[in-house]
Amino acid sequence: MSKRTESDFHFATKAIHHGYDAIAHQGAVSPPIFMTSTFSFESSAEFQAVFSGESDRCVYGRQQNPTQKLLEERLAALEGTEAALVQASGIGAIGSTLLSLLSAGDQIVVHHTIYATAGSLMDEGLPRLGIDVVRADLSTDEGTQKAITPKTKIVYFETPINPSTEVLDIRRISKAAKSVGALVVVDSTFASPALQRPVEHGADIVIHSLTKYINGHGDVLAGVAAGPHEIIEKIRTTGAKYMTGATPSPMVCYLVLRGLKTLAIRMQKHSENAIAVAQMLVTHPGVAKVNYPFLAGSVGKEIAVRQMSAGSGMLSFELKAGFDGVAPMIDKLQLISRGISLGDTDSLIYHTAGMVEARKKLSPGVMLMPGVSRELVRLSVGLEDVNDIIQDLKQALA
Repeated sequence: MSKRTESDFHFATKAIHHGYDAIAHQGAVSPPIFMTSTFSFESSAEFQAVFSGESDRCVYGRQQNPTQKLLEERLAALEGTEAALVQASGIGAIGSTLLSLLSAGDQIVVHHTIYATAGSLMDEGLPRLGIDVVRADLSTDEGTQKAITPKTKIVYFETPINPSTEVLDIRRISKAAKSVGALVVVDSTFASPALQRPVEHGADIVIHSLTKYINGHGDVLAGVAAGPHEIIEKIRTTGAKYMTGATPSPMVCYLVLRGLKTLAIRMQKHSENAIAVAQMLVTHPGVAKVNYPFLAGSVGKEIAVRQMSAGSGMLSFELKAGFDGVAPMIDKLQLISRGISLGDTDSLIYHTAGMVEARKKLSPGVMLMPGVSRELVRLSVGLEDVNDIIQDLKQALA
């Protein structure tokens, strides 16, 4: 019987073991943390080999560290890509990727609804550098075909979308992008590779905020871009090296590696809890609308089932009481925390429009993105007992 290789293992096994040999590290089952910024060499020739491309040894921590390298290899294996680059935050990964691949005069097509900070990069940051940003509705074939032209270099979108949790058809959009030679970059943070792998549906580069589900415990900031080796190394030697310098610490990389070990089972439980919560909300008299990818009758469920193995822990809903009813409901919650992040073991709730209204005091021009209503509430369903989560929502909605 032939010996099994790492490529033969299933997702959960790769998440725990890929790329690491305990025997090569004195038998340490948990990978060591390399707390160093600089790496020495036995000779000048060995040192020069790195700069000539003949060696892939680590030189300086801003570009790579052995703990980071292991995390990158493991994430690439889980996404099904050739390589990955870990950054200090999700927006760090987005910024490093786009600043490395776009120049003045280039065009990027972006779905009109995306993570707010990424939206600021598209609306304010990239245009300042002479990059043409086209915001479009990629949810329809008509909108996609109209937006993507021979001038387009990158097509960027999220699925599921933050904060609405609606899904976009990766295969359809990728086909349109490839017809003009454009790269497709997908932010798959809401799903994680445990539930969705965009490259299997035609995407070129996958972005994650590792802060969210992949780490899963709400105690680090990190991000990743995964894709073809040539592109990822370009991002490492351009965006990461001298444009953003958004390098994660070895300790952060270790904590994400630790979180990865339970990713598969956590995503299964997040999804089970979320569908139960969504089904309760659909029947509640105070709720006007519920968005969840795997909910019966949900717009986009056919797409979600095709490209995701489960619905994740993210959902959104709207109250019949409207905007004015959201804050009183949220303030009555006793178990679910009011917080801006997502993907934690703890359930978290966030009212986008409420925060936008507050920000208008400092930035009068800030507006809600298309597809985000004033009464929309985003809920990140955690790993608490689902009966307790549901009871907390019911008493707050009463």
